Amino acid sequence: MKLVVAITGASGVQLGKKFIDYLPSNIEVHVVVSNNALRVESFENKKVTLHNSDNIASSISSGSFKVDATAIIPCSMNTLAKVACGISDNLPTRVASVALKEQKKLLLAPRELPFSAIALENMQKLASLGVIIAPPVMGYYSDSSTLEEMEKFIIGKWYDVLGIENNLYERWK
Repeated sequence: MKLVVAITGASGVQLGKKFIDYLPSNIEVHVVVSNNALRVESFENKKVTLHNSDNIASSISSGSFKVDATAIIPCSMNTLAKVACGISDNLPTRVASVALKEQKKLLLAPRELPFSAIALENMQKLASLGVIIAPPVMGYYSDSSTLEEMEKFIIGKWYDVLGIENNLYERWK
């Protein structure tokens, strides 16, 4: 599987990093990080290919690169609005646009709280186009007792919808 992970905005960067860290080693991972997110965190994981957010000509910006799925974790409200309006002025929004045109899985994890009516309208529009809208919502039924367990639950649910096998959380029996 070939996966693009974009990290946008400045808060929630750690959750995006953990999403990458838990990925199985057989997945080819391409990461693009917005400038704001890059200010917060550096990426030194050797199993990923890091792309510059400003490089709109990067390999992952083309449908011919054959990406299987794209995830934007976290997804800033700015990125969400641009994707909903078809604006692809940086690499994260471009890879989302490519996922839509190629009809590939696209997961957005909006990180704002509470959501404005405009953000909800953008999410509804994207969901009607087949985009997976999956904010990092706590699952109290998961019996998580630590923040790390809750993060694994959220990441495991994201993997599930993207078709990535995992055992990050206790399944319902």
